[in-house]
Amino acid sequence: MKEPTSNPIFDAHGHNHDACIADALAHADRICAERGLRLTTIRRRVLELIWDNHRPTKAYDLLDTISVERGNAAPPTVYRALDFLLDAGLIHKIESLNAFIGCDAPHDTSHPKFLICRDCERVAEIASHEIDAAIAREADQAGFAIDRETIEVGGICQACTERRASSS
Repeated sequence: MKEPTSNPIFDAHGHNHDACIADALAHADRICAERGLRLTTIRRRVLELIWDNHRPTKAYDLLDTISVERGNAAPPTVYRALDFLLDAGLIHKIESLNAFIGCDAPHDTSHPKFLICRDCERVAEIASHEIDAAIAREADQAGFAIDRETIEVGGICQACTERRASSS
């Protein structure tokens, strides 16, 4: 069986996962310190769990883990932490999956867009100023003021395509 081709946008293999999580937490510490925000123990743990597997994580999965660790946590505990992390720009919500992923890129000039593999459930975040410009141009021509933008594209990643082909 042929080994799937590595594609860095989706590939989590050959990557130091512990360092990745540590970098995400250090980034969160910096952002919170710069903005005068408080990264509480529960917020930090929710962020760590979201970064744990590089796949979208549902709120109730987070709640289950937190409940096991801390004893019977209530849903508002996790939802408040998620709201904080979203507002701070430390995570993204994948609307089509009603799940969350970590954010490690600044989005000052580009809105994030997501490629979502329906087989392995990995999500790749992409930035495209060309897409942003096209949306802004079309909205402007329509007299439309954009206040929220979510672009999620579903499909099959290269590794899953190759896996399907090799098993046929």
